[in-house]
Amino acid sequence: FDVISEASQEIISEEVDNISNNTENNIVKNSETVVQEEDNNGIPSDIELNNLVLMELDNGGIVLIEMYPDKAPWHIYRIRLLVANNFYDGLSFFRAVKNFMVQTGDPTNTGSGGSKFGRIQAEINDIKHVRGIVSMARGQDIDSADSQFFICFDDAGFLDGQYTVFGQVISGMEYVDMIKKGQGANGEVRDPDEIISMKVIADI
Repeated sequence: FDVISEASQEIISEEVDNISNNTENNIVKNSETVVQEEDNNGIPSDIELNNLVLMELDNGGIVLIEMYPDKAPWHIYRIRLLVANNFYDGLSFFRAVKNFMVQTGDPTNTGSGGSKFGRIQAEINDIKHVRGIVSMARGQDIDSADSQFFICFDDAGFLDGQYTVFGQVISGMEYVDMIKKGQGANGEVRDPDEIISMKVIADI
């Protein structure tokens, strides 16, 4: 799982080129929020690459996630730490509810598992839960997030202000849509799809 496929390398090159071409007037959109960003000479900085996560799926898809360090710095630190330790490689999308969201990051596939690093205090922010948003899963305690996260298939405004949003899918959402869905309201998936690998682009 430590080897990045040729397809992944091509996606990385294309996305980095796109970032380079658009950095002078890079518009990051989230619902009603629009932020203008600039970079020197149109070259992606280390911090930009540190905030891009490449997720390779066993359905053949390559998904690129942009993280928002200004909105959830401690959660992003945790994600980077887990990715560096190959924590997500081979984990399942154990819960997937059609038109709602897909969840991963639990080695036990029960919804109650996590990492050895423990819980993180919530960093609730103003980012809305719209299609493609990546947000931390948690238990009843708002400060119980650890390693599990979910990706929204569709807008889910009823989650706003309750879960820590830390990123958004910026490429490959069609492959997220292809992830096998579960049954019932809980969305438990039999024989679930898996993450082959997750890498921070700056570390590749």
